[in-house]
Amino acid sequence: MIYSIKAQYIEEKLNKFYQKITDGTIANQKPDGQEIVASMKRAKITESNTIQWSEMCFCNPPLKHERATVYDQFLINLETKIMDDHVQFDGESFFDFLDKQFKK
Repeated sequence: MIYSIKAQYIEEKLNKFYQKITDGTIANQKPDGQEIVASMKRAKITESNTIQWSEMCFCNPPLKHERATVYDQFLINLETKIMDDHVQFDGESFFDFLDKQFKK
């Protein structure tokens, strides 16, 4: 299933989140690491401290494994909605935002 997800990021944990997104830690996680990284690269900042993205997931409940391994460490107030296809949200790229702040 494809979901639209809205969540707030935990600002004081963004540096660690960016590090794990870019150093392969998350990408190498099986079975969903590459989808998590791709999702964060699709995510847009749509409101203050809020990101939205679409993601494919087959867990019940939605994002069960993703939340347990990654999202619950760095994001709060996750809301999911079933979609027919991936959605492009308007806003600043979350990954570009992180890249500007933490790329060394």
